[in-house]
Amino acid sequence: MNIAFSPCPNDTFVFHAWVHRLLEGAPELNVTYADIDKTNYWAARREGPEVMKISYAALPYVIDDYELIPCGGALGRGCGPLVLSKNGGSDPSRLAGKTVAVPSDKSTAYLLFRLWAAQKIPGGPGKITVMPFHEIMPAVRDGKIDAGLVIHEARFTYKEYDLDKVADLGDWWEEDTGFPIPLGAIIARRSLGMKASLTEWIRESVEFAWANPDASMDYVMEHAQEMSKEVARSHIDLYVNEFTRGLGEDGYAAVESLLGRAADEGLIPAFDLQKLRD
Repeated sequence: MNIAFSPCPNDTFVFHAWVHRLLEGAPELNVTYADIDKTNYWAARREGPEVMKISYAALPYVIDDYELIPCGGALGRGCGPLVLSKNGGSDPSRLAGKTVAVPSDKSTAYLLFRLWAAQKIPGGPGKITVMPFHEIMPAVRDGKIDAGLVIHEARFTYKEYDLDKVADLGDWWEEDTGFPIPLGAIIARRSLGMKASLTEWIRESVEFAWANPDASMDYVMEHAQEMSKEVARSHIDLYVNEFTRGLGEDGYAAVESLLGRAADEGLIPAFDLQKLRD
């Protein structure tokens, strides 16, 4: 079976057991390691592997052809994107009319930013520029842009760039809705007709990872992009949780809330939310 997920520690931790054929009865995996921008693009074009991890923000564009697998993804509390600036403090009104860099304009982080900005930035930000993730914090530090939207390990490293946190969009979302924040989703082509089996295999891989937390570390670090073990472990602890094992009603409600609100704001296409569960 062909699958694509990111080289980030949470994904390699989750899929380690399946990739290394440690699950009885699960098919062998042919893995493509790809950042979520690439998998979002493949899904939109109905290309790429039959199973992929994409952003929840990209799901409405492909929901007719791909089904949501209710485990293996990233959804949780205390793990939201950050809005950063230099010498800007925590007053979001300072970003009115300013240039903000984002790693993607088709991401959950960007949807959250737009929903947050509509509440917090009078008149909204000025120019939005898409920039590779690893370039954002240096660009803010060097004054090339006014603020940046960052994800993942930047939560642990932004102070090294002498930057200020304007907002934690995860905290804002949780306070505003009471729900955890949806980030990355596992999807599979509906034509496969294997939702139940995929759910079982991914859940078994998650449970193996938790039962054997050190077994995957060599594999995780092989793909961790010069990240320290400490940061990799923090990354895993933050993004792999009970919602990774299974969305449950709270998880589904969080996804429906995010995508329903974004559709109401015209940020994504409107669609039948029941398709998330079909």
